[in-house]
Amino acid sequence: MSMPPQPLNILIVDDHAEMRQLIRNLLSGLASEVNECTDGSQALAAYREHIPDWVLMDIRMKELSGIDATRQLRAAFPEARVIIISEMGNAAFRKAAQEAGACAYVLKENLLTLLSMLRQID
Repeated sequence: MSMPPQPLNILIVDDHAEMRQLIRNLLSGLASEVNECTDGSQALAAYREHIPDWVLMDIRMKELSGIDATRQLRAAFPEARVIIISEMGNAAFRKAAQEAGACAYVLKENLLTLLSMLRQID
């Protein structure tokens, strides 16, 4: 008999409040704790404070991009698991995300795939 999945601790990094709310609502049955920050420049401090199971990271943000924030996060916390969530699906961004240390890349238009991913991985 398999164990029920453990509730997840999630950090959402996105500069759009509506997108953070949408993701938060999507994860309501899966996450026990959801924290948010609005820019990649805040991601490191937020990770250190909350030690989330997963970081859901946008790419385009004002101060520090999600790619650069992912790189910094993985350098400071090699165990950090980051999923890039972006509206940009081109191969160059996917490759940059992978090279920065992201575990996966999900298009914002396909957010439901994020749910199945989080259910399967943990």
